[in-house]
Amino acid sequence: MTAAVVTVVHRRHDHLARQRASLTAGAAEVDHVVVAIDDPALSATDWCSASLPTTPLGLPLAAARNRGAQVALDRGARTLVFLDVDCLADEALVEAYADVAAAEPDTIWSGPVTYLDPPPADGYDLTALRDLDSPHPARPSPAVGERLRGADPDLFWSLSFACSAEAWRRSGGFCEDYVGYGGEDTDFARVALSVGLDLGWVGAARAFHQWHPISRPPVEHVADIVRNAEVFRSRWGISPMLGWLEAFEERGLVRRDELGRWLAVG
Repeated sequence: MTAAVVTVVHRRHDHLARQRASLTAGAAEVDHVVVAIDDPALSATDWCSASLPTTPLGLPLAAARNRGAQVALDRGARTLVFLDVDCLADEALVEAYADVAAAEPDTIWSGPVTYLDPPPADGYDLTALRDLDSPHPARPSPAVGERLRGADPDLFWSLSFACSAEAWRRSGGFCEDYVGYGGEDTDFARVALSVGLDLGWVGAARAFHQWHPISRPPVEHVADIVRNAEVFRSRWGISPMLGWLEAFEERGLVRRDELGRWLAVG
C-alpha cells in the first residue's frame, strides 16, 4: 500500500531534519509530503512539496494540511499519515497506520505520542526511541497490537493520525475557517463522526514529540484560540479548549460577553 506522511512546517528545520531521519529508518517506504508555511528557505529546497504564505490572521495550518493531503492523493497515496513537525516516528509507525487504514478504512486512526525530555548534547538516539516510550496520560494509549474504536472526538489531536484516502475524501478535510493555533483538530473529529466515520487509536503507531519550550497556558496564542473557539462555537454550539480559555480568563487575558462569546481583552 502506498503511504504518504504529511508534515506542515514553519521554521522548525532541526526538528524536521530529525523527523525525516526517523522516517528513513522506518520499515515502510513512504512519500514525505512537506508543506512550508511562510518559510522561504524550506520552500526553496527541491524536496519541499508545497508552500503557502501566512495570512493577516496567522498561520493557515488547516489549509496547509489540506494542501499536503491533496498533493499526496495526486501522487497516488492510499493512506494519509499526518505527523506534526515536532514528532519523531517509531520505525513501525507508517506500516502500522497503513495496515490499519487498509483493514478498517472507515476509521480515522490516532497513535500514542510520548513527550520527550530535552535531548542530550548529541541529540536523540533514533535507534533507542522505544526505550523512552511513555505516552501522554491525557490520551488513550493502547499497547502495541491493540486497537481502540469509538474514541472520544474531544481527545482527537493532529500530532499523529492517519486515514484511508476514502475516509479523507468523505471527511472533506480540515475546515479552513480555522487559522492559527487550536480548535481545528476537534472540529475535524466531529465532522468525521457526522459523515459516518469512526475514530480509533492504534497502539503500534507510536510517535515521540521532540522537546521544545512551551507556555502553560499557551498565552502566545490567545488571539488564535479565542478566534478559533468562536468559529467552533458557531459550528457546534459549544466552546472548545475550555481549560485554556478559563486559564486565560483567570489571568485577565480574555472575558465572556453577555452572549457567552469569548473575547480577548485589549
